[in-house]
Amino acid sequence: MRAVVFERFGEDPQVEAVPDPCPSARGVVIRVAATGLCRSDWHGWIGHDPDIRLPHVPGHELAGTVAAVGTGVTRWREGDRVTVPFVCACGRCPSCAAGEQQVCERQTQPGFTHWGSFAEYVAVEDAEVNLIGLAGDMPFATAAGLGCRVATAFRAVIAQGRVKPGEWVAVHGCGGVGLSAVAVAAAAGARVIAVDISFAALEMAASLGAVASLNPVTTVDIPAAITDLTGGGAHLSLDALGSPATCAASITSLRRRGRHVQVGLLPKDPPVPMSRVIAYELHLLGSHGMPAHAYPEMMSMVTTGTLRPDLLITRTIPLDAAPTALTAMGNTPGNGVTMIEP
Repeated sequence: MRAVVFERFGEDPQVEAVPDPCPSARGVVIRVAATGLCRSDWHGWIGHDPDIRLPHVPGHELAGTVAAVGTGVTRWREGDRVTVPFVCACGRCPSCAAGEQQVCERQTQPGFTHWGSFAEYVAVEDAEVNLIGLAGDMPFATAAGLGCRVATAFRAVIAQGRVKPGEWVAVHGCGGVGLSAVAVAAAAGARVIAVDISFAALEMAASLGAVASLNPVTTVDIPAAITDLTGGGAHLSLDALGSPATCAASITSLRRRGRHVQVGLLPKDPPVPMSRVIAYELHLLGSHGMPAHAYPEMMSMVTTGTLRPDLLITRTIPLDAAPTALTAMGNTPGNGVTMIEP
């Protein structure tokens, strides 16, 4: 098969011919129809993920059809249209038994623990607990985002953030996951403030339901501006980028007893304004994907049109263009979601 491969961290990837994957006994191989280009893939390429072994094929946000089935898989067969959560659970550890597959103790992640979906085929482990069936009329490009960005944002806002209608929600960083968070929060009836250095990203956030936008380039003190806009601070704030500055700004933007959810990956642990956390009795939460069994609520919102992940897609590229697009993520502001069609 053709796949995007990098031999060393930070060096240019290449499209190469590599061996096709084979399914494990409990796994499947998926023929990739669409796969998203995510900042997490850039972090992996730079070398921020200790699980990656070289040479490596990135990509973790995907949809396609089942191409091969392991001997122990009974619920799925060749030709089934599927997506998968980027955290693939084992289904057997204590966390999985408690229904918390997103923090599985033996999780696998395509594009990180093994070769990923920037390829014609990708292997997925423990298919019985990880595959999510797709309706025949759902485009694969729309479905691919449900594997990571949209699902991650959905759980961060709904389950972890416990958003309520009428609450103020601040989203710091309007890349793919941030824009997804804007759309989810707006669909839930919240009043959303989008924060990003890209005016194009802020325009897109407005089209997805944000009622206000702030740009750090023109607004120096983002927490103060959010406090003024909301009459005391956000009820819920998310760092969807993952930097010391956005993490601190998200926490400082909160009103008393507000909730911060860390969604964006951080290269290293940042300083946290703990004096504010104590004085305001703030809640600091992490969010790490969403388990397959929790997808029905989100799928229902997509089916009814309440949530429109298709509106996030601004560019579709072939596999040959993926290496350049991946390496450019470190210095080019994003605008929506890029989908790769192998």
